[in-house]
Formats: sequence, structure tokens, C-alpha cells
Amino acid sequence: MRVDRMEFFKNKNQFLLSRRTTFLGLGVLLPLLVFSLLASHIWQQGQGFSWDVPILQWLYTTQHPLLETIARTLTPLGVFWGVFPVLAVLGTGLIYQRKGRSLLYLMMTPLGSALLNYRLKFLFHRERPHLWENLSPDLSYAFPSGHAMSSVSFVMVLIVLTWNTRWRWLAVWAGGGFVGIIGWTRLYLGRHYPSDVLGGWMLALAWSVAVMLLIQPQNVASCESDRLSEPIPPKVERS
Repeated sequence: MRVDRMEFFKNKNQFLLSRRTTFLGLGVLLPLLVFSLLASHIWQQGQGFSWDVPILQWLYTTQHPLLETIARTLTPLGVFWGVFPVLAVLGTGLIYQRKGRSLLYLMMTPLGSALLNYRLKFLFHRERPHLWENLSPDLSYAFPSGHAMSSVSFVMVLIVLTWNTRWRWLAVWAGGGFVGIIGWTRLYLGRHYPSDVLGGWMLALAWSVAVMLLIQPQNVASCESDRLSEPIPPKVERS
């Protein structure tokens, strides 16, 4: 009946609104709040947090030639030798499949993240750690971490583009591991303070989710539950 159809669409719209609100709150506003707290402290105090240096000093006690080699090998994968090549291959595939929204999301997410990182580094002018000798020091500023932002943006692209497939949980867990490993390499090598990495994670997450809500590449925020994806009740004609 018509009443059943109206009730179905009403419930569906309420569900989608609730889902988008959840993404907005937990995926955008909460990470932005955490980033704002970190950024405000660094801006006002001109220095890091009380836990920044102790964490780096503890990591320094775990120094080992093998770990040093692993960290130096893996850290480039966070940007130039890992993220960019994989995104280029994925973008080529999306062009071939003519998936315009997915391609737009793939392009906007990492590029916007990189632009944000570039501008904010010069805004905050935070110096990198100098707790021990670094054989290949970075010349740019520290906050927020570019590798942290790049890795999160990359993983978010993978998660969003695979969300409606059987690969989504692999993307979630493997991607989470990748983000954690890249973050560890930046700290282990003494290139960043922990607050740099945390700030990069939070800002990149907020940006990635915001772009997702705007573009809706794979309808992640409007993915219907099993209950709401049932066939639409048929319209019954009165006899």
C-alpha cells in the first residue's frame, strides 16, 4: 500500500541522515577537535607536550641496527615510494572503469591533504627534534607530520573505495597497520615528535571523511543496512 511505501522511505531517510551525522561527528568534528587542541598548545606555548620527549627517549633506548634498517626502508613508503605509485595505479584503473566520483575522491583526498600539510608546516614553524644525531635530517618543519597525513589519506582512499566489496576489512586492518608502522618510523628515526604524528593523523582523517561526505564516491555514508535494503513494498491497487 501507499502508506507502507511512504513509511519505508521515511525510515530509509532517517537512517541515512543518522549515518551521515555519525560520520560527521566521529569522523570529522572529533578529529578536528583533537587537532585543534594540539595545534593551540603548540601555537601558544611554542613548544611540545610533556610526553613528547619521554616517548622519543624511550624509543631511543630500543635502537638496534636491524630496526634502523627497517625504519629507513619503510619510511619512504609513506609518501613517494609507496603511496603515490599505488594511487597512480588505482587512478588509472578508475579511469578505465569510468568511475568519476571514485576518481575525484582519489585525487582530492591526497592532494588536499598534501596542500594542508604544506601550508600548516609554514604556519606553525615547529622545529624538528634534535635529541640525537641524524644522518639524513629533514629540512622542512615538523607539525603536522606529512608522512602521517599522507598514510592516513592513502588508507582512507583504500577503505572508501573497497567499502562495498569483500576487501573492505582487509583494507581497514592492513591499512591501520600501515599507518601505525609509518608513524613508528618517523618517531624511531627522530624525525618527528609524537604530537606531530598524532596531529597529522587527526587532520588527515577529518579531511578524508569530509571529502567522502561531499563526493559520496561509494555511498559509504549512505550504505543501507540489510533491514533497509529489502525490496520496496509493492504498490497494491485497490479493486
